[in-house]
Amino acid sequence: MDLDPVTRTLNLLALLQSGGERTPAELAERLGTSVRTVRRDVQRLRRLGYTVEARPGPGSAYRLRPGVRIPPLLFTADEITALVAGLRLIHAWLPGETVTASALLKLDQVLPRSLRSRAAATDLATEVLQQPDAAISAATVGVIADAVAQEGRLRFRYTDRHRRPSTRLVEPYRHFLRAGHWYLVAFDVDREDWRTFRLDRITDVSREPGGHRPREFPSPSLEHWLSHDFGRATASPAAEPAG
Repeated sequence: MDLDPVTRTLNLLALLQSGGERTPAELAERLGTSVRTVRRDVQRLRRLGYTVEARPGPGSAYRLRPGVRIPPLLFTADEITALVAGLRLIHAWLPGETVTASALLKLDQVLPRSLRSRAAATDLATEVLQQPDAAISAATVGVIADAVAQEGRLRFRYTDRHRRPSTRLVEPYRHFLRAGHWYLVAFDVDREDWRTFRLDRITDVSREPGGHRPREFPSPSLEHWLSHDFGRATASPAAEPAG
């Protein structure tokens, strides 16, 4: 198995993180490499800040000591490119916030020196020219994501396309990007129907106590649902979802 050193070290780290002690011979067999290479990769992990302990003697074995400080992150150069470019794209929808800049800064602080240069190069070389029609809030996205994952309900103020305000109680399903806008798909409890809401028109969002039993989404996919008049009939895929 001919793996590059970074990939090989990542695989070694994954084995050690599974817990317990592992002999160099066992690790070498699992990784498809030599005992000498395992020892070299263990030293690489130690240089990166991981505390890999070795039991001395004929039956020596390695273990990863838990509870140590966070060491430099082990990403490949291509993974760093994807992360930084993705943050750049997200920043276009969060122009008034500093979360993407602070995320890049923290990423820089935990990367090995060789990958910091790739991150900086990607950040310098990437520019998003197509700006969104409306910005969204990272806090709003986070509250929605938590509610989806934890099967919770949300209450928020909403202003529809006709500028009519309302208060909604919903069971969120997904949020998605389409035609320059972010939308939330949710079951509207008071209206007893599935609805979509533009995220930039949502304010004062909060979690409701307790959870709910997940409802089955009424279509094979979001794209199918949107393309068929929200599950009711055939419609133009370009039509804007109604809140």
